[in-house]
Amino acid sequence: MTYVAKKCGVCFQPPSIILIYKDNGKDKTRQRIMPVRNFSKFSDCSMAAEQLKNNPRHKAYLEGVSLHQLQKLYSLLKGHLGGESLAESLEKFRQEETIDPEEDMNKLDDKELAKRKSIMDELFEKNRKKKDDPDFIYDIEVEFPQDEQLESCGWDAESGEEI
Repeated sequence: MTYVAKKCGVCFQPPSIILIYKDNGKDKTRQRIMPVRNFSKFSDCSMAAEQLKNNPRHKAYLEGVSLHQLQKLYSLLKGHLGGESLAESLEKFRQEETIDPEEDMNKLDDKELAKRKSIMDELFEKNRKKKDDPDFIYDIEVEFPQDEQLESCGWDAESGEEI
């Protein structure tokens, strides 16, 4: 039996993950409701998503659903349990999944730093040009404009005098 996931969503009352999938054996579209148990506003969304994806009852159905999407659904549910509106929860998740270039990563703890690094790795892989891509160019040469006067740094001048 192979199942193709079409849509995946969250239901707040009762808390559950809803999957709309296509059963290739019978060529029918079906809905599967997976209840969320033992989850509170203090729970870890990534752990809950991994447990659901690896659950033997749901594993075959959730093969086509990414772990990232399940984490997002659990964070929406967590926000709802914490009293946030759907818009607030979506905005909070979007802010967590974007990298602020002005943020000082030296001040983050190990868990947050690993999360930021995984976000950067995903973004890099998404934007990376591979040899098989149709618009891949092997050796790109770029000329940068020299309109402005080049600034000299203090340490450049000092190191030139010492040598």
